[in-house]
Amino acid sequence: MAGASEADAKLVESNTTQTDAVAAVAVGLSAVLFALAVAAMFERVSLTGSLFGVQTVTLLGGLLTALGVAVIAFGAGSRLGYVETDPDPSAGLIAGFGAAVPWVVIGGGVASQTLGLGTAGGAVGALVAGGVAFAVTVLPREDLGSTLPLGSLLTLTGLVFLTGVIGPDWVWDLGWAQTASITAEFFTPVATLFSALYGGWASAKSYGGFGARGRHMGAYVLVYLNALSIVAFLFILVAYVVVQGVPGLLTGFELGLGTGPRTTFLGVSVTLPVSVPFVMNGVALLNDFQGVLPAIVGTVWLVIGAVVLAVPLGVGAAVFLTEYADRGRFTQVVEVATNGLWSTPSIVFGLFGFAFLIPRFGNGKSLLSGMITLGFMLLPLVVITSREAMLSVPDEYRDASAALGVSKWQTIRSVVLPAALPGVVTGVILGVGRIAGETAPILLTMAGGTFVPGSQTVDVIGSFQFTSSPPFVGNPALLEATSALPYQLFALITAGVGLGSSVSDPDAFRWATALVLLVVVLSFYAIGIATRYYFRQRLTHT
Repeated sequence: MAGASEADAKLVESNTTQTDAVAAVAVGLSAVLFALAVAAMFERVSLTGSLFGVQTVTLLGGLLTALGVAVIAFGAGSRLGYVETDPDPSAGLIAGFGAAVPWVVIGGGVASQTLGLGTAGGAVGALVAGGVAFAVTVLPREDLGSTLPLGSLLTLTGLVFLTGVIGPDWVWDLGWAQTASITAEFFTPVATLFSALYGGWASAKSYGGFGARGRHMGAYVLVYLNALSIVAFLFILVAYVVVQGVPGLLTGFELGLGTGPRTTFLGVSVTLPVSVPFVMNGVALLNDFQGVLPAIVGTVWLVIGAVVLAVPLGVGAAVFLTEYADRGRFTQVVEVATNGLWSTPSIVFGLFGFAFLIPRFGNGKSLLSGMITLGFMLLPLVVITSREAMLSVPDEYRDASAALGVSKWQTIRSVVLPAALPGVVTGVILGVGRIAGETAPILLTMAGGTFVPGSQTVDVIGSFQFTSSPPFVGNPALLEATSALPYQLFALITAGVGLGSSVSDPDAFRWATALVLLVVVLSFYAIGIATRYYFRQRLTHT
């Protein structure tokens, strides 16, 4: 008997190991399908082309079908006792609703469009399909409930692609009042994406043996796939802009000593060994290559001015609210107000600057108006993040400082603010990322034109001058209209003001402008992240 039990144990262990390997392959297959769907969505993989000698849609269909069959086999094998698992009596209501959603869409679409039953028939079909999927998920044991509806979904989607029912040229005419349709270029990646998510979740639950361990593994797979999708979207977006923008950016590029022209940047005349006309030139009739230097300089000064205005005011307000004001109705009202201001659309801030600031600065658009407007946009976030960062500083720090006889202000300056600085910098980073790409406030308060000659690059530092009347210092450059990259890109894309006659390749010029804007924004991010890291290191080593 002992020998028989030992043999059975070895057999179960062997079968379980093989099943685990197959389940792991299924999880990996769902990840591959997810990646292919993301690539197809961003047109990095052509649906009309082929991969590994197989048409893309056919390949996706075959992989989905294989994954669906594997998922169903896992559940059936567990229910029949071929695989050792520990399933719960039911998959649960959440799993039931999750499985019902895609079947509601399928049932409604098939009933209303394929069978021609109209809107009412589509609603009935959606309820029937969703109800059946919900029941099949909730009523049986967890191993069948977690695999049968989702495996059937994967298999059905794969067969639709394999049989050519939905091919590369497929179009679904929605038949609404306005012309609207869904094409295969959109539907196929989206259907594959969601099918891969469902398949990965079901495969991970099978790999974990169902039960609590299976649910945890399924949740991990969903979290990982979603996190990977966010990172993938970011990298694909950046890569797409870089690929499209580099040809225009490098137009006229020269490398070598003495090749770069003398140019004035932020008030300093320099000669560089690199010539990149797109970022070194403005617009002039005699230029061989046109550029966006005035817009770059305008954007940089715009962000600097907004930060200089918002950060001292925001941090000061946060210090008062956190350290001096009693926590009560007043602080609650201020918190609600700052949250509301941060949620206010940028066009409202732009209208405020247009109606309130411009009449007080000579009735003309100016860099100063844009700085103040974007500073007001940045201010609520600085207040919110600074206050939260100061509240997160333990009270023990304050008590220990007070016990040493240190005054309240010295405690705030030497203890609270240094500990809160990383959080404050994080808020500034997030705010700068928003204001640097805003178009509406710039359009209404400071935009002076789409194409600005290089000689009109704003020189804020060199324009300061003393006067005999208050405020005894003036800066004409701050009161001049200038350009900025967000507005210039907006104008080039939507209106194309003077674009055809100014540059040889308008499309490349637009993409190069987008790339430069992206680089400027990411540069501000990099500066902010480096600053946050510096303060964190100082805080750690003190």
